[in-house]
Amino acid sequence: MSVAPVTVARVTDLSLSELVTGTVVAPGDDDWDSARRFHSGIGEPTMVVRASSVDDVRGALRYAAAERLDVMVRGGGHSAWGAVPGGLTLDLGALDDIRIDGDVVHVGGGVTWGAVAHELSQHGLGVSSGDTASVGVGGLTLGGGIGWMVRAWGLAADQLVGAQLVTARGDVLEVSDDSHADLMWALRGGGGNFGVVTRFDFRAHELRAVVFATLAVTGDARPVLAAVRDTLRDAPRELTVTYMDVPAMDPNAPAGASITACWIGDDEDAARAALAPLLALEGVTETELAVRSYPDILMEMPAADPDQPMPGFVGGNTLLRELSDDAIARLVGFREANAASVLFLRSLGGAFGEVAQESTAFPARNATWFAMAGAFDVPGLVHDGNRPLIQAEWDAIEGLGEALYGNFTPSTDPGLVSRMYTPETMARLAAIKREWDPQNLFCRNHNVVPA
Repeated sequence: MSVAPVTVARVTDLSLSELVTGTVVAPGDDDWDSARRFHSGIGEPTMVVRASSVDDVRGALRYAAAERLDVMVRGGGHSAWGAVPGGLTLDLGALDDIRIDGDVVHVGGGVTWGAVAHELSQHGLGVSSGDTASVGVGGLTLGGGIGWMVRAWGLAADQLVGAQLVTARGDVLEVSDDSHADLMWALRGGGGNFGVVTRFDFRAHELRAVVFATLAVTGDARPVLAAVRDTLRDAPRELTVTYMDVPAMDPNAPAGASITACWIGDDEDAARAALAPLLALEGVTETELAVRSYPDILMEMPAADPDQPMPGFVGGNTLLRELSDDAIARLVGFREANAASVLFLRSLGGAFGEVAQESTAFPARNATWFAMAGAFDVPGLVHDGNRPLIQAEWDAIEGLGEALYGNFTPSTDPGLVSRMYTPETMARLAAIKREWDPQNLFCRNHNVVPA
């Protein structure tokens, strides 16, 4: 892709409309309410730039740097950072090209995973890409990306082989393991701290279909989770499973406990054999086991309704080296003690664990399970007296883990980033940040402060 050179005029001599050809929307404009709405809510930025090209991204960043405006990059719009007031929101939705070149797929920075999965499925290919069709490629990948093929292919970030990055200075870089290797390392799990990725290049894998299974769970979840853990310890890496227990109030999933499983390929007999120890358990009932296309298993999560905001969330997530009996007891106990709470686990290991810790910024390659639990902050169920107790109960569970997974937290607490990386990784990220974004223009994220 050719990119025009930066003009020599001073930014302070130019209006934003002269720096971008896309749409600039400000408070009072006719489409302000639609421009500031994102998937997870409605924000109050200073302005929104709907970039139509890489040059628009460069112009918007030059303007933001000159005006000392923080930049929030919007892809799919699921990030909670869109709710932080002020700053320039850079909407990449128009950068939606998807191009397949052999086993490499080039994806625009504004594309959502559902579109990628659909396009790849036409060619018998796939990339592990989370659970939700409307989630943006950018946010999921830069934060790591735990998906349905994590045990077979690793993270979404592990499949990233190149990227086009616009830096805080407006430079356009082609980043790979052979060019700007430190940046490439940081993009694999370090979040959106280092620039705006306008194109992602992924190594795709052969994927004609998957076997998808849903198993209902009733009764005591403790022995079931112990059996799930033991089964996944030696299971073929084609198999990835989740366990979820949600209350009736959650509109995104049917109430109750269930195991969902994804097997790469269309061999139902192999999938059933791998799941046999779970299907034999008391309290576990098969409700689905069938061949499906990969795009069809991605969830469609409804956008937030500003008139009916979701309640707060008291809890968190952690990457567990081992799903011990103690961890199981604590997680299940948390769910049982809080009626309006959710419990979610996903198996890791396999290809995820075979990536050396120092090879990417993503934490805890020794983890074999991801766990998340939290109580919805519903009046009458959670109040000022028990809120700290619920959080303390979760904090004790998180203490069993290795690190926090930033993509799976709805919090914008700046202190969370210290729980996402080891001190060594944080120091390396901070040094790279100092080189490429010393002004900390890209701070609307789990922010790594320049060293």
